Amino acid sequence: QVQLVESGGGSVQAGGSLRLSCSVSRYTYTGGCMGWFRQAPGKEREGVAKIDLAARSTVYADSVKGRFTISQDSDKNTLYLEMNTLEPDDSAVYYCAAKRPGLYFACEDAAKVPSTAYWGQGTHVTVSS
Repeated sequence: QVQLVESGGGSVQAGGSLRLSCSVSRYTYTGGCMGWFRQAPGKEREGVAKIDLAARSTVYADSVKGRFTISQDSDKNTLYLEMNTLEPDDSAVYYCAAKRPGLYFACEDAAKVPSTAYWGQGTHVTVSS
């Protein structure tokens, strides 16, 4: 069973930084894709950033371009999201997800949220002004 466990969330003031981590277990799909998503209270889940694990290419939502960086350490089986210059609108529960083989993940479009994927349980990020 694939497992994803996020960590690194917390409270920070606007302009600050956080690094989220997603520890991945038993995900051996070499043609896979992984991503970070977020959901603020009362809003729909939205895509933040994705990484193609084979091509090592990345895509970002317009709202985070230039501020967030997604990366993956395959040796540590960990996905990261470096978040800089945080804004109050970045406050949300952040989830990592991995593509299920054969199912659509929209790796080329950061904003799209897949209907079926492996999901973590989420980590809270609060940015105060």
